[in-house]
Amino acid sequence: MTNISIRISGRAGRITLTRPKALNAMTYDMCLAIEDAFDAWQHDPNVDLIILDAEGDRAFCSGGDIAELYATGTKGDYAYGRTFWADEYRLNAKIFAYPKPVVSFLQGFTMGGGVGIGCHGSHRIVGESSQIAMPECGIGLVPDVGGSLMLALAPGRVGEYLGTTASRMKGEDAIYAGFSDTYIAELNWPDVIAALENSGDVAILATASTTPPASALAAQAEEIDSFFAGETLADILNALRASDSAFAADTLKKMQRSSPLAMACTIEIIHRLRGPSLSIEKALDMEYRFTFRAMEHGDFLEGIRAAIIDKDRNPSWQFADMNVPLAATAKMLRPLAEDALTLEKTT
Repeated sequence: MTNISIRISGRAGRITLTRPKALNAMTYDMCLAIEDAFDAWQHDPNVDLIILDAEGDRAFCSGGDIAELYATGTKGDYAYGRTFWADEYRLNAKIFAYPKPVVSFLQGFTMGGGVGIGCHGSHRIVGESSQIAMPECGIGLVPDVGGSLMLALAPGRVGEYLGTTASRMKGEDAIYAGFSDTYIAELNWPDVIAALENSGDVAILATASTTPPASALAAQAEEIDSFFAGETLADILNALRASDSAFAADTLKKMQRSSPLAMACTIEIIHRLRGPSLSIEKALDMEYRFTFRAMEHGDFLEGIRAAIIDKDRNPSWQFADMNVPLAATAKMLRPLAEDALTLEKTT
């Protein structure tokens, strides 16, 4: 497959995304190939760890390749998208629970589906160019691929802020928010990867790591907590509108670009997940309830049209006044019964 390179090098299973001109956006076939590699290497005694990286300096993975989702969805075929998301979520859960170290090198853009493959492993490396985000609300989806798990675990109300504003995190912000754990100067990445291949020992990462710069996101935490403490989208918007601060104005501007229905559901998902029962399985199940319905009942197709197809940046959202009824949120997130997500691999 020309879009991805999968091989064993030394003691490491190597997966390299090779679509730099497409910002390494992940296709359905790439998703399935990655899962097959993880399955093959799980019990392979010659593979001590897995390394995920990507060609080019602009992006590790900018997200999923959504052209086929739009093409099928606009024809009323929702089955393709539902199958794609179910298979992708199974891979996300597999990476999260993988018994061997999984090391990802996240240069440039890591967004959406890129977070799903790059931020669930045991060792997540960022550097000077890293920009990590969950921008799904901007196309009428909720943060998915297990991203809701990390949003629910983020400090304070940072998760609600990141999920509804699509704000980009630099490497140091991603460490603060829990999307990464290790900062290494990108100039040193080739040598670090070579050392991992030769030794199969992730202990070298601690030696190679450096102290990250101060996080701007951490500096905003107090303001974020004060504005995003409400239970619903309406509560948060009311708090922001009542303030004359620059932060509130900037946050409102970001949120006005996103689907109100998706933002309301994002907040509800994070609130339902947060607590002692949080698990990757629960997060993916909640996400799938939304994505299963996103084409037929949500804003996904309109979001893609406005952002990718026509590029007019002028989507006609449901509930454009941002007054999302609680019943609309409940409808998108109710259990799927026999259609519920399963994480078992089928042929």
